[in-house]
Amino acid sequence: MARSHRSAKYLDIHPEDPQPRLIEQAVSVLKDGGLIAYPTDSCYALGCTLGNADALERIRRIRQVGKDHHFTLVCADFAQLGQFVLVSNPVFRLVKNATPGPYTFILPATREVPRKLSHPKKNTVGVRIPQHRVAHALVEALGEPIASSTLLLPGQEDPPSEGWVVQDLLGEQVEAIIDSGEVGIEPTTVVDLSAGDLVIAREGAGDVTRF
Repeated sequence: MARSHRSAKYLDIHPEDPQPRLIEQAVSVLKDGGLIAYPTDSCYALGCTLGNADALERIRRIRQVGKDHHFTLVCADFAQLGQFVLVSNPVFRLVKNATPGPYTFILPATREVPRKLSHPKKNTVGVRIPQHRVAHALVEALGEPIASSTLLLPGQEDPPSEGWVVQDLLGEQVEAIIDSGEVGIEPTTVVDLSAGDLVIAREGAGDVTRF
């Protein structure tokens, strides 16, 4: 896909009943190597396909984060999630009970995870199953997880909550923006289970009292 300075494709997708034709357009952008901004059950995210090293680097540049930044694999269901992380029985129950929902779980990565996506020292990766219907429809139609990062820009306290704001901020830096109405501005709660113990790495949209 050519990286010319053009405005992003703007897709107005219904939050409860996503139009398959528009979901396919967004998936086509991903498959063509593009970068999208899309809504989740916590806040807006930047996303690309797993093997897209160029788009991952672009996310790092947009967000101004380093090599040790934890990307999240946004998965359609538990079967898909299980291909990319190692899940023990106690962890399985804990994660299963909290999904779908606004939680990211950091777990040891399997060999299915491209090296550029896992933490360089710990070989861990974040995974989640969103409750937002549009995010879920995207991952389901793509057939693999979306490599994602919260759309939090340098110098901003909160992520943008509406598509037109994303367009103003990033219109020439992504290939597609999905607008499904206003979304939250609180990132997911991050639960680190990679070392065996449960550590709340970030308190966010998900209720931590369940743990």
